[in-house]
Amino acid sequence: MTRLTAVFLALMSSPALAASGPFFSLRNTDFVVTIAFLVFIGILVYYKVPGKIVSMLDARALQIKADLEEARALREEAKALLSSYERKQKEVKEQSDRIVAAAKAEAEAAAAQAKADMKLSIARRLAAAEEQIQAAENSAVRAVREQAISIAVAAAGEVLAKQMTEEGAKSSIDAAIKQVDAKLH
Repeated sequence: MTRLTAVFLALMSSPALAASGPFFSLRNTDFVVTIAFLVFIGILVYYKVPGKIVSMLDARALQIKADLEEARALREEAKALLSSYERKQKEVKEQSDRIVAAAKAEAEAAAAQAKADMKLSIARRLAAAEEQIQAAENSAVRAVREQAISIAVAAAGEVLAKQMTEEGAKSSIDAAIKQVDAKLH
């Protein structure tokens, strides 16, 4: 009721009352406009337009609220995905760091192994060279000894040939035959 009174007072204090002539006359345009306005407001109230507008606004507010909730949910999901991807990225970075460290360690180990293998190979080659030198030295010593023996045998043969008599030669041949016979049997 207070609303109706407030509307009536608002209409009464309007400039429509300042018009000349009687206010409640159909010739007064202000009165006609006021009546048309009140009829329009009445039609709106009769067909419950304000309620429909309010329900439409409420529905729109609910839709906006639902959209906001959905946006919040999407935001939370996006945050979760972002943190998941950041976590995965951190794990991948840590894994790649571990792989790089392992590769460096493997490379260092391979380099150390190659260095050790190189030292071993050099030592083997040195030993082989020393063996070849020793073999050549032994071969040279043997050749010198054989040459010395052959020269000594030849010189001894010449000396024996000059000093030996026929009887000495026969006895020496017999002794050699006995010696060979004893070794073979």
